[in-house]
Amino acid sequence: MRICVFGAGAIGGYMAAMLARAGAEVSVVARGPHLAAMQARGLALVAAEGEFTVPVRATDDAAALGPQDYVVLTLKAHSVPAAVPAILPLLGPGTTLVSGVNGVPWWYFHGLEGPLADTRLESVDPGGVQWEAFGPERVLGCVVYPAAEVAEPGVIRHVEGNRFSLGEPTGERSARALRLAAALEGAGLRAPVRPRIRDEIWVKLWGNLSFNPISALTLATLDRICADAGTRGVARAMMLEAQAVGESLGVRFPIDVDRRIDGAAAVGAHRTSMLQDLEAGRPMEIDALVGAVQELGRLTGVATPVLDTVLGLIRLRARVAGLHPG
Repeated sequence: MRICVFGAGAIGGYMAAMLARAGAEVSVVARGPHLAAMQARGLALVAAEGEFTVPVRATDDAAALGPQDYVVLTLKAHSVPAAVPAILPLLGPGTTLVSGVNGVPWWYFHGLEGPLADTRLESVDPGGVQWEAFGPERVLGCVVYPAAEVAEPGVIRHVEGNRFSLGEPTGERSARALRLAAALEGAGLRAPVRPRIRDEIWVKLWGNLSFNPISALTLATLDRICADAGTRGVARAMMLEAQAVGESLGVRFPIDVDRRIDGAAAVGAHRTSMLQDLEAGRPMEIDALVGAVQELGRLTGVATPVLDTVLGLIRLRARVAGLHPG
């Protein structure tokens, strides 16, 4: 089984390191000093239970790797459309594209019945670039739960979590999903195959669509956002609007909104990914985490006034900082 991790930063690097240690035939596509370090010294993983370094085949030219059995995408959502030409050489007739990207996925309506079947989402796939180039039938959904960071080039620090939930857009327990799950579990990771992967996408998205933009606007950590009555109220209103959108699409939310907020508060003084990107001068995942929910609301006729307001504010914040080209 040939597995390529495209975008082997923190999360992709963590997965690749675990797979390589278990003896999987894994390669990574990366760039810059991180790539150079992996080529020179291998890929190092530092975790609470110990650390190790493994050799990996690392390149910035996917064409040199050839077609794979699985291509795991762990890029930021806004980076994928521009990367499509670089990804295509990895895809053979039987290649599965594992979508480990945060937010509402571009393939969301593939495999669903009803009037919105095969609807393409402009907010996450402008012009249908991914839909046309990859084809949604290749996709295996993946909800990423681990927290990790690139401590230095070639070194991944694992913070917590080891679950990568997998799921077919159609809900079936396919052979390709079970095969990848077995490889991940053999590497010491958790990889349940879910019949309703969109439910998990929404539960993770629920927090990201609210806490991320609020943190970037206020510069506050999760605990402070949840403890402050004003920002907690804004987050809660956004989440209830999003829940109405999700439920209109058949999503089941297994917990209520206040438990979800309390769970975020328990994480403590965490700086969200959007706040980290703002501080580091990197483009923020605004459209996949927030803009797509607005688009889904308009498609389903569900009003999202609070979300719309916060989306307008965070888009302008990003543009003023030069981090949002829209």
